[in-house]
Amino acid sequence: MKHTLLTGLLGLFATMVGCPDARAQADQNTLNRSASQASYTISGYIKDAANGEKLIGVSVYVKETGTGAVTNSYGFYAVPVPPGTYNLVVSYVGYEKLTRTVDLTSQNVRLDLELKEEGKQLQEVVVSTKREDDNVKNIEMSVNRIDVKTLQRIPALLGEVDVVRSIQLLPGVSTVGEGATGFNVRGGSIDQNLVLLDEAPVYNSSHLFGFFSVFNPDAVKDVKLIKGGIPANYGGRIASILDVRLKEGNAKKPELNGGIGLIFSRLSYESPLFKGKGSFIVAGRRSYADILAQPFLNADLKGSKFYFYDLTAKANYRINDKNTVYLSGYFGRDVFGADFGFNWGNTTASARWNHVFSDKLFLNTTAYYSNYDYSLDSDLKRKPENANDYFRTNSRIVDYSVKPDFTLFLGKSTITFGGQSILHDFQPGTATAASAGAIRTFGLGSKYGLENALYVGNEQQVSPKLQLQYGLRYSLYNYIGPGEAYDFATDIPAGTRRPPVATRTYDRGKSIETYGNLEPRFAAKYELGDNSSLKLSYNRMAQYIHLVSNTTASTPLDVWTPSTNNIKPQLADQIAGGYFKNFGPSLGGGSEFEASVEVYYKWLQNQIDYIDGANLILNKYLEGDLLSGRGRTYGAEFYVKRNRGVVNGWISYTLARTERQVVGINNGDWFAARFDRRHNLTTVVLIDPPARSNNGRTSRWNFSATFTLASGTPATFPTNRFQFEGFVAPIIAGRNNYRIPPYHRLDLAATLQGRKRTGKRKDDNWVFSVYNVYARKNPFSVFFQPNADNPVVTQAIRYSVFATAIPSVTYNFKF
Repeated sequence: MKHTLLTGLLGLFATMVGCPDARAQADQNTLNRSASQASYTISGYIKDAANGEKLIGVSVYVKETGTGAVTNSYGFYAVPVPPGTYNLVVSYVGYEKLTRTVDLTSQNVRLDLELKEEGKQLQEVVVSTKREDDNVKNIEMSVNRIDVKTLQRIPALLGEVDVVRSIQLLPGVSTVGEGATGFNVRGGSIDQNLVLLDEAPVYNSSHLFGFFSVFNPDAVKDVKLIKGGIPANYGGRIASILDVRLKEGNAKKPELNGGIGLIFSRLSYESPLFKGKGSFIVAGRRSYADILAQPFLNADLKGSKFYFYDLTAKANYRINDKNTVYLSGYFGRDVFGADFGFNWGNTTASARWNHVFSDKLFLNTTAYYSNYDYSLDSDLKRKPENANDYFRTNSRIVDYSVKPDFTLFLGKSTITFGGQSILHDFQPGTATAASAGAIRTFGLGSKYGLENALYVGNEQQVSPKLQLQYGLRYSLYNYIGPGEAYDFATDIPAGTRRPPVATRTYDRGKSIETYGNLEPRFAAKYELGDNSSLKLSYNRMAQYIHLVSNTTASTPLDVWTPSTNNIKPQLADQIAGGYFKNFGPSLGGGSEFEASVEVYYKWLQNQIDYIDGANLILNKYLEGDLLSGRGRTYGAEFYVKRNRGVVNGWISYTLARTERQVVGINNGDWFAARFDRRHNLTTVVLIDPPARSNNGRTSRWNFSATFTLASGTPATFPTNRFQFEGFVAPIIAGRNNYRIPPYHRLDLAATLQGRKRTGKRKDDNWVFSVYNVYARKNPFSVFFQPNADNPVVTQAIRYSVFATAIPSVTYNFKF
């Protein structure tokens, strides 16, 4: 080592002073060392042999060296090894294992591979497509993937497959109830989840007030939920990342998919482009409950509108072996109301460029546009008699972003680095009011935030048993003009409205307030054996945007606002540890059972709350009605899953607690957050009946069931009351001082596969399902009101969204 160091220093010194002989000798020594330590790289893309879709998370393993890699989000892998001849093993649960002999004695090898789906051996069904023993071998923890094939098996409301409802069956994920938009992860509010559709953020992931999600299952390829140990390339939210990737389209042959249900129908078409150098997919949905209901509506409700539609599209083109471009987009809308109504929707567009600089360096550059908006209209039907009297308002948030992301494959290390710049345009609301023909327009001006980040991360195999993942992200946020900034009184009692005392005006691009945060990330995995491992993770996250809502469940009309001189960015520090174990026989594709237990603790800073009677809509001085506090959430998550067999599925149980502390609320004491659920148990059972013994034919039926049991969410109830001369005034002591009754529900589904006909490409099935089988009247909320006959008597009212069993039937087809 001393000789090597001396030679290097001699070469550097010779170069600096210009000594040709010494420099030449040093260069020759360097060449000799490089020749003895040379390595070559096997790299390429791995695709589905049936349709050409690139596969995410495929395990690529070099048998002789024990090293390997996993394909990234674009199906690319790279494995550096010393010169030699090797056996490359490629495995992915649900696909046939592939082994190739590769000669790397003289040069790098580009090896693109295609995997074939394995047949149903022994009448088994596989409930996930991921690499073998992924939960033990992969350094990721607090991460869940649900394959689209599994999504299609889970019983769903009105028979329609739904991404967001399905992830609520995973540990650590919950919702405040039916009819609530979004989802909660490990004690976070819904705005603390970064929901990505082909890397573009989706600000409202729900249709029909949370009953369905915006993700069309016919167009979805991969769903990944990250709850902890979040890599450095993700940022902007403090609870979780839901990364949804769209299909690229069938690159082998045209394909038509669709379904007809009781609530909506869907249709998708995918096909190759440019003689197989590209492909595309277009998928659309439209609900028609409003059309079916029209004959049964009375005169006042005739013409009522309550429907949603969406369109999802994606195309890709391979320019050459080193360059591929992608375009994808989504447009969806909900319309609801009779005379008075509102509508809301998302629009996203992503453009991406994949470039392979070398066999070790991969680049993905993404530019996206995201828009979420809503509007209210007092004359939804546009009646002529209302032409001179109406009220309309709208609000939106628009994002523009560019993100270059590099991946460097170095054998036992995989380094990711890059950056991102996001321009947030917040338009809190404008309104137009007409009275007797006189029109008045008023509202709030736009607010702008510029969010920039740089990050670097490394995933390193330290030893055969120890693997580390560490990184650092630095985010810099600037609240910029044009706009006004307000200063509020500080000598006001906690929990009361603060009046403005000064106003400052800023020109376009001028900085109003700046925040910067270092966000370290760390994860470690230690393998205790071939089938078990321990994992540990820590991450700090910063969030610079906020959802303003003081309802039990957020609605499409909630307002987004940036961090300002009065609203600090949200911060979260989370530490988690887990034990992961696989057991049972390995039937050629990973262990039969997998189990895990994870514990976590999260500290939250700068959590928004509200004074009593806060005015959130079109309020110029909204910041004076806001309070700031801290939070803590902790818990344990238990998970057992059977991966294969006639009967398979999973059971998850979460024991958790989520609390807030805000000066001016609850006497400054800790109180349960509105989405706190102490216990949450979910069970998913998938059944494929075995072949009939008399003729060996496979049953055309398969069955599934889900059961959910969860503690009731907190609510604020009166503890006493004051009565005087026939009037009653409630007295409330403490925030969220009671809980509504527990939630539980059973869903069942049965799928009948169509008959297979020789030479026919048609593949179809019928799905029969029952949601809320035993008609449980699960309370969404409980409120109090005076008795109609005797106002002195107060009665509690339980409000349930679904109070009966809901049967449905859906027909799905594929050509």
